[in-house]
Amino acid sequence: QVQLVESGGGLVQAGGSLRLSCAASRNIMSANSVDWYRQALGKQRELVATITRLGSTNYADSVKGRFTISRDNAKKMVYLQMNSLKPEDTAVYYCRGDWGGIYSPWGQGTQVTVSS
Repeated sequence: QVQLVESGGGLVQAGGSLRLSCAASRNIMSANSVDWYRQALGKQRELVATITRLGSTNYADSVKGRFTISRDNAKKMVYLQMNSLKPEDTAVYYCRGDWGGIYSPWGQGTQVTVSS
C-alpha cells in the first residue's frame, strides 16, 4: 500500500502563496489520479484538485485560477501551488492516490492558515 505524506503548509497573509508537496512511498505513476483535499475546522473534507495519470487536471470552482496541481513522477511527488490565498483557504490539506477505487490511506495532512 502506498503511503503519501503531505508537507509545505504554514501561516501566510492573504494574497500570499504556498506550495504543498505530497511525497509517495512508492512510484505513483500507476495511480489513476492523485487528489488534494482540504478540511476546514467544523466542515467536511472537500476535493480541491485532481491530476490524472495522463496529466489532466481538474479544480474546485473555489480555487480555479489560483491553485495549480502538478506531478513529478521521477521524484514520486505531487505538488499544489497555491497563489492569491484567501482566509477561506485555511484548512488542513491532504493528498490521496486513487488506484481504480483503491485509495491510499489518509495521512496527517499539512495545516494552511491564511491571515486577513
